[in-house]
Amino acid sequence: MKIGLLLYPDCMPAGLLAFADLLLAANRRAGLEVFSLCYVAHQPGAIVCAHGVLLSAAEGLDDAALDALLVPSFWAESVQQVSTLLAANQPLLRQLARLPVPLWSYCTGVCLLAASGRLQGRVATLTWWLVDAMSRQFPEVQWRNERLWVIDQDVASACGVNGYLPLASELIQQHLGAEVFQDLQRLMVLPRPVQAHPAFQGLSLIEHASPLLRQVQLWVEDTPAEQATVARLAAALGLAERTLARRVAAEQGQPLATWVRTIKLNQVSQRLLYSRASIGQISEQLGFSSDSNLSRMFKRLTGLAPQDYRQRFGGGE
Repeated sequence: MKIGLLLYPDCMPAGLLAFADLLLAANRRAGLEVFSLCYVAHQPGAIVCAHGVLLSAAEGLDDAALDALLVPSFWAESVQQVSTLLAANQPLLRQLARLPVPLWSYCTGVCLLAASGRLQGRVATLTWWLVDAMSRQFPEVQWRNERLWVIDQDVASACGVNGYLPLASELIQQHLGAEVFQDLQRLMVLPRPVQAHPAFQGLSLIEHASPLLRQVQLWVEDTPAEQATVARLAAALGLAERTLARRVAAEQGQPLATWVRTIKLNQVSQRLLYSRASIGQISEQLGFSSDSNLSRMFKRLTGLAPQDYRQRFGGGE
């Protein structure tokens, strides 16, 4: 599988390098070249990336025979800076629009996918501080800012500067299996910027071998908290409530209603750790009935008020 690593002026190459390291390590673990990687750009040649880093694109996008393309993030501190970069890269955006391969991106790079039109009618996620502005600019995208990463057919998006990691992990597991990625997790120093509360351990979709548990977690994450009831969940999955509760309890080891609540509060935890959003903003984003209700449930589970949790376990994206 030939994967292009896109270079464009002022892009941040750190994620490309880390993504490439993971796939090359996966090749070594498998003992064969499952993934090949190459730098590509609007046109071949040297590209000045963020902070003056100079990298060379071996091929232009129109000539590269790729199976997929990873679009990296770029440094921006305001919506205006995002708009300026998009305006300066119109030829590249037209190339992305017509490129007949899957496109993956993370953090601010998702804005390029949106501006190219490749996210039209698709579900996508985005770094939290850009959600409001991009929702207004690209209303045809089904923005899901409650999700840390989304794969919708031939496009994938992830929020945060380490968003390349879930994209790489899904790719490795798809082609080589979960065991290979678990080995890489043990052997490599993967980004782990914060340590969450023990109550939220085991809630990574990457770790779920069970299709049912993945279905349940995805549905709960996509559903506002006040609507995430066991009855609605069972109906969405086409199962009787008792059957679903019994199967989840057997596979997850806790009552279904408890797990549903924990999944939703895990989303609260992620926003406390990876964003500067206020409790009111988090409550509104995730569909809780009130800030006080969110805070009460969160403290009951973790023993900490949301602000104390943020201070103790870390914060900021």
